[in-house]
Amino acid sequence: MKLKYFLFTILLLSGVFTSCSKYLNIPPMNVVQDKDLFSNPIGMTVYMSRMYSQMPFEDFKYSPARQFFDDWLVTPGCNDGASLGRDAGTAMTSEGWARNGAYWGRAFSLLRDANRLLETLPNYKSNFSTADYNHFIGEGYFARAMVFYALAKRYGGMPLITSVLKYPDVPADQLEVPRSTEEATWNQVLADFDSAIANLSTVSPKRGYANKYVAYSFKSEAMLFAGSVAKYNKITGFGAKTGVRVIGFDPNTAAAASKKYFTEAYNAAREVMKSGKYSLYKKKWSPNDKGAQFQNMVDMFSDITSPENIYIKEYKYPDLTHGYDAYNIPRQLMGGNGYSAGNCPTLDFVELFDGFAKNADGTIKVFDNNGKYLLFDKVTDIFANAEPRLRAYVILPGDVFKGEAIEIRRGIYTGDATNGISSLRTVNGGSPDYTLSGPSNYNQVDAYKGLGAFAGKKSLFLSQNGTTHEIVTLPDGTKMNGGGKSGPFTSDNTAAMTGFTVRKWLNPNMPQSLVLEARSEQPFVLMRYAEVLLNAAEAAAELTLAGVAAPSGDDFQQIAYNAIKDIRERAGADPLTGVSSISGQDGLQIIRKERKKELAFENKTLWDIRRWRTQHSDVLNGYTQADGAYYKGLYPFYSSTTGKYFFDAGLDEGRRRFRMTEQEYYFAIPGNEVSKSSVIDQQPGR
Repeated sequence: MKLKYFLFTILLLSGVFTSCSKYLNIPPMNVVQDKDLFSNPIGMTVYMSRMYSQMPFEDFKYSPARQFFDDWLVTPGCNDGASLGRDAGTAMTSEGWARNGAYWGRAFSLLRDANRLLETLPNYKSNFSTADYNHFIGEGYFARAMVFYALAKRYGGMPLITSVLKYPDVPADQLEVPRSTEEATWNQVLADFDSAIANLSTVSPKRGYANKYVAYSFKSEAMLFAGSVAKYNKITGFGAKTGVRVIGFDPNTAAAASKKYFTEAYNAAREVMKSGKYSLYKKKWSPNDKGAQFQNMVDMFSDITSPENIYIKEYKYPDLTHGYDAYNIPRQLMGGNGYSAGNCPTLDFVELFDGFAKNADGTIKVFDNNGKYLLFDKVTDIFANAEPRLRAYVILPGDVFKGEAIEIRRGIYTGDATNGISSLRTVNGGSPDYTLSGPSNYNQVDAYKGLGAFAGKKSLFLSQNGTTHEIVTLPDGTKMNGGGKSGPFTSDNTAAMTGFTVRKWLNPNMPQSLVLEARSEQPFVLMRYAEVLLNAAEAAAELTLAGVAAPSGDDFQQIAYNAIKDIRERAGADPLTGVSSISGQDGLQIIRKERKKELAFENKTLWDIRRWRTQHSDVLNGYTQADGAYYKGLYPFYSSTTGKYFFDAGLDEGRRRFRMTEQEYYFAIPGNEVSKSSVIDQQPGR
């Protein structure tokens, strides 16, 4: 192991000394040379370690705000509307808004390593078995495909550097590579995935390496992105320096390109499905048993032997860790670093799921037909029959985690409830107001201030934060804090700001003493079989809408239906009504909704709504994200006079406003890269 790390360190430094050898004409002794690295699989392990350490994997080390490899307050979901985060901000725009710079520079470093492998390894082919040689060539193509994919979905057309640019052997003015068209870039992604698939082994020769089906799976994801952009993107433009269409597709070829990419996505997903190597995780699943279905979905994200896992990123203390638990644990279980509840699911996300009462518009039902709050004996009753998948992803008020009921309570209502309890959202005796102009916090309402119908009698008690509480003496003489142990509070962002906290990815067995930054070690599933099924279903639906015939032996509608049916059955969701339910535009929307539910908090949904080009225009709670959209929370209250709970649904009290304009689907090229180059174009209109 020491030799491995020594060689890796020297490899990192090798570029510093290479130019010296030209003048000394003697290979420096402290440089790992090609004949050492490419002499056998052990040497290649060093090279592969370097490449994989730079791969653009969006896991626990990634956040849209802070880019890759950062490991600081990671809250997946906070930039796609599934949750609100204390430190994720409200930007849905350029990569790295909380950090100067972008992925651009890191991408070209890995691209050079991939190209060097592809160019150099053939010179040492005799050192390897045919299987090993082909696999390592495949790894080079796989890395290059992943880099170009990560760049294309951020920037559109890219400089397609497919060979090592050797300076000073090549004059500097010949090293400048302009951006290609977006279509050419996606074609390069496709070609590199195909070359990877043609060479990679069917089984990874080493844990952490790719294989043929890993490449097929990521190809299906990438081609789904390309097909969506070709179909749905409405903005296009040419580079000022080169005149190349660097964003968007030629309107004359876009439809054909979309069909091609959706076909590639479908065929790649089907290859994984037909291989029989993977299946949905159902080790503890049992029909009609919501408890078993819940536990099954909790376990699937930590079970490293899951048959659903296609590709995972492993962590192990102390060498490679992350801080997901410390940042996202409910407040009452907060660790020594003082972080908690950094990722609070929105009510808008929760409302996607089945198993609780809803209004005709799909929003959660909290009022009866007379406009009075529905009352519940226990805080958990409102979600008593909720879809098990929801409970596995989100800690709902009163849910048990680590053997402790998570106490989420916004306040205590002490007013009269003889004729029911009317909406709390009144100010100065006015009508209930749930709009943006209404009260943003419950410390502004009449019941709290003793105004209006509550004149002279304060009837609502809250907590300012985790330590400053208003205390109510209940009819039985016991005392209760206004807010729950895990919030929400009036002015504390380390609590359940929306009335929920995240459960997905949290380690339920982690000792409280270890809930610290850089101590978590659960794996992150980068690609799983459920996504492949969803890819196949969506591509099939898109191809059907485009009038493309299914391959011989396949039925697009049946394939899509079976995929969604199986995922929903495993999740404990309500069953589909039949094959016809998945047809047409309505069927496509069902598939998209299923993706949002199934793949939540996996750094997938943000890219989905970007490739669908809906992020800026979908109306949410009366606003689009081009205007600046607001998300909702669900706030539990205890009625001391009835001994029951009720819930109020409304805009997030923090009024976090998320903005996204259509232009920002393409991230700006780093300004220094544009200013120093005669051929690198900035995005049109920037």
